Amino acid sequence: MTSHLKPGFAILAAALLGATFGAGSAAAQSGKDLYASKGCLACHGADAKKTILPLYPKLAGQNAPYLVFALKAYKTQDRKGDQAALMWGMAAQLTDSEIQKIAEFLSKAE
Repeated sequence: MTSHLKPGFAILAAALLGATFGAGSAAAQSGKDLYASKGCLACHGADAKKTILPLYPKLAGQNAPYLVFALKAYKTQDRKGDQAALMWGMAAQLTDSEIQKIAEFLSKAE
């Protein structure tokens, strides 16, 4: 019976180690990486300067505290407006730390 447990244990240990190291790398992502991986660039553009539609705001160079405030308001669905429902879903996936990193990245983008 022990021989059947060893392969299962090895798979479980590998999965747990992968999840642990994967979480660490996600936490270490830069604001630029998060902007891309969380899908922000799909609407706001790869450089945050040229959006896919004129009604989407350009985010490059925006004030970081304002961006944090806005993203948190979208996350809690307190912010309303034309595209608010779309942003509610996008912001809901972000942690406060990720919001801060993205805001800092965008504020420094020129």
